[in-house]
Amino acid sequence: MKLIVGLGNPGKDYDKTRHNVGFEVLDLLAKENNVTFKLDKNFDGLITTYQEGLEKVILLKPTTYMNLSGQSVIKVKNYYKVDLNDILIVVDDINIELAALRLREKGSAGGHNGLKSLISHLQSNEFKRIRVGIKFEKGDLINHVLGKFSKKELEVLEPAFQLAKDACVLFSKNTPFSNIMTRYNTPAIS
Repeated sequence: MKLIVGLGNPGKDYDKTRHNVGFEVLDLLAKENNVTFKLDKNFDGLITTYQEGLEKVILLKPTTYMNLSGQSVIKVKNYYKVDLNDILIVVDDINIELAALRLREKGSAGGHNGLKSLISHLQSNEFKRIRVGIKFEKGDLINHVLGKFSKKELEVLEPAFQLAKDACVLFSKNTPFSNIMTRYNTPAIS
């Protein structure tokens, strides 16, 4: 069983914002597998499942807001008894170039509140993640991450969203994560 989590904030006000790239990637994955997210209050999230060969794949978009994402993830992990090695998180990253992908098998939160919440609730930093670059250079950080992408930024990001989705597919097919990292760790697409 695989659990793929896209981090973001719920609601129309946050739709298409930089902080919601995890939701964008999971929406592509759900569309490709012809499944629809449904709100499950027991899990504090939008959730759906599909089969990838013999593997059940759970897609989760926490509705707890970014800073409390771990609350939703731990509920799903515990209920379905998902092994930590079978969890993949898709998240934005202000420290890497726009549309660059960085895949890691473990690591620190790097100042990201969603990852901090996950590390706290999972009591480990050893979970796989795909970080999608939303480069922050100057100004107000909160306005940056909660701001909507420009049309030009979205044109640059759409191929990165597709690549992140493809990496999730390989993860769900039990491809060794080291191979996925080799294939999808990219420089910025520009």
